[in-house]
Amino acid sequence: MDTQQKFSLFHRLLHWIMAIAMPILFITGFLRMYWMNKNNIVAVIESKTSAIPKEQMTDIAKTIREPMWQWHELFAHIMIFAFLARIIYMLVKGIRFPNPFKSNQPLKERLQGFTYVYFYLFVFISAFTGVCIEKELFSTYQEQIEAVHKWGIYWFPIFILLHLVGIIIAEFSNKKGITSKMIGGD
Repeated sequence: MDTQQKFSLFHRLLHWIMAIAMPILFITGFLRMYWMNKNNIVAVIESKTSAIPKEQMTDIAKTIREPMWQWHELFAHIMIFAFLARIIYMLVKGIRFPNPFKSNQPLKERLQGFTYVYFYLFVFISAFTGVCIEKELFSTYQEQIEAVHKWGIYWFPIFILLHLVGIIIAEFSNKKGITSKMIGGD
């Protein structure tokens, strides 16, 4: 993307909506998979009492996790909406990012292009698999779809690291000020 062009309010708004939604999705997914895992909660309940049947403990665990799951679904819908709006906006405005497959592309721009490709692919796969899980599409492949969706727990930190490295490189190169432009405009 040409950083000399101005970032419109709509462009910045989409960026920051996604920047807020992604960590919430990551945190709720991480908690659901690890610390707030249904089996972990059942084990804690089981360690404190033997008077409750296992099925009821599982129901209690699901009830404890339900608000967290609602936040995950809400921000997944927000992320999908912002992602689609961003794709449409980029197509309408003709916004492009460097082509990482172009052979004569400088390394810095090639890395920037790969980061964009990685981001859009990551978000698309996460959104697609999330919708498949929610709508129970391709039910014979549900287990595989859930496994791919859970890979987001690894993709997200990699993207954040790449994004931060890219910001640092941009700020110390000919694209100085890109961070302030994305925060407050031009």
